[in-house]
Amino acid sequence: MPKCFSDQEREYIRNRLKEEAAACMAQYGIRRTTVDEIVKRVNIPKGTFYLFYKSKELLLFDVILEQHELINQKLYQAVSEIAEDDFSPEKLTEVIFNFFKMTEELPILKLLNSDEVELLARKLPKEIVDQHFGNDTAMIEQVFAMLPVKKDVNPKVISSAFHGIYFATLHKTEIGEEQYDQALRTLIYGVVIQTF
Repeated sequence: MPKCFSDQEREYIRNRLKEEAAACMAQYGIRRTTVDEIVKRVNIPKGTFYLFYKSKELLLFDVILEQHELINQKLYQAVSEIAEDDFSPEKLTEVIFNFFKMTEELPILKLLNSDEVELLARKLPKEIVDQHFGNDTAMIEQVFAMLPVKKDVNPKVISSAFHGIYFATLHKTEIGEEQYDQALRTLIYGVVIQTF
């Protein structure tokens, strides 16, 4: 029979699972992070893990989403500041470029390569991935509401374009490190200039 936890205990265990999952991802990557290692670090039975998460992938995705949400909040704040000043596609491009660079520097997101992102996405339930993309589209719609967007722009298309740019950032070496920053700015500017 599963142990009953108070709300405080549940919150504590959930936070500890996320902390240790983040540490394991930083140390081992997604593939080699195991439920056994996480529960050992949190000091809970393996069965207790499954009271909180149905799979390792759902926990790891939860950790990644927290990082993603922090970045989205910073992006929203930065865009709202330029929306109040004199807006220009160049200013917005620079803000979004800095957003992508910040993403590259976050310890968890920095470790992800295209193979690991693909592996994680493959093992997640489709509705979870769809919900994440829906949330990204909703965030882009919030950003658009502050800015002079062309009337015929579809936020889902723009969201998909930025996802494409994100996946390109996972191939920095193949793109060429010397040209990478300029190429990234050019891709972002191309989407921005067609949107505003």
